[in-house]
Amino acid sequence: AFGVIADIQFADAEDGHDFGGCRRRYYRHSLRLLREAVQAWGGENPPIDFVLQLGDSIDGLNARRGEAESALQQVLEVLGQLPVPVHHAWGNHELYNFSRARLVHTGLCSRPAGGSDGPPDRDCQAYHCSLAAGLRLVVLDTYDVSTLGRDPGSPHYQESLRVLREKNPNADLNSPAGLKEPHFVAFNGGFSQAQLDWFDEVLKFSDENQEKVIIMGHVPIHPYASNGVCLAWNYEAALSVIHSHRCVVCVLAGHLHDGAYCLDSHGVHHLTLEGVIETPPESNAFGTIYVYEDKMILKGRGRIPDRVMHF
Repeated sequence: AFGVIADIQFADAEDGHDFGGCRRRYYRHSLRLLREAVQAWGGENPPIDFVLQLGDSIDGLNARRGEAESALQQVLEVLGQLPVPVHHAWGNHELYNFSRARLVHTGLCSRPAGGSDGPPDRDCQAYHCSLAAGLRLVVLDTYDVSTLGRDPGSPHYQESLRVLREKNPNADLNSPAGLKEPHFVAFNGGFSQAQLDWFDEVLKFSDENQEKVIIMGHVPIHPYASNGVCLAWNYEAALSVIHSHRCVVCVLAGHLHDGAYCLDSHGVHHLTLEGVIETPPESNAFGTIYVYEDKMILKGRGRIPDRVMHF
């Protein structure tokens, strides 16, 4: 069993709204909802084995207020009360607050130091690990190719900007207005070929060892588990890797605060979790997933519905 939560986006600030100005964001309450989640996970019987934090743990608002470090500290302190590992995906809001170089030295870096668990490029935060006999977790870095968190003078930034500009001529690169492919916006990102090649090798290993694989990353990689905008730039490439193997049972993501779900044509479940940040204080948005030989059962809290996902 394991806990799942997405888009906490904590800031010690009064309620605000999203970029469109129409959706309420409960910045301060999100930390209280996280505490409730941690408390509930702590009382699970049998106990949970780990937690997946699907990205955007703090809000970009903190960067403007000079409170990024203290906000992150508060979130990590709450998660630190858990007696089990927490696996973190990096989202766009982490990268609004910190450079990638800085994030590596925070508690949000859950890629193990050293070893061969991730791509050769240490800058990429993808990694894999065995969760239990026959069960593997793959954490994808959905901002491997991105302008966020990069030095504007770096080749990586310049190449990411070129990819983005090729598809998005808008003055505001966060605007999908008029785009044929509306997911090519700056608040999304994509996968390098090096990460995709590594991903392919990990899934090949799991196929050969008859493992089941759970994948997590901040940005959804299936259009039906998205709203068409919150989607990885080269999601087709990631799906192509998954569909060339038999082992993947579920892909977990955040980013889209309304949440979404689909069972794709290859029998893979794509579950995008509802975000804590837009959850009213009297509700919540987290869940516990129980893994069986032939299925996973999500017991959701608050905005997150229960779900049975058969393999």
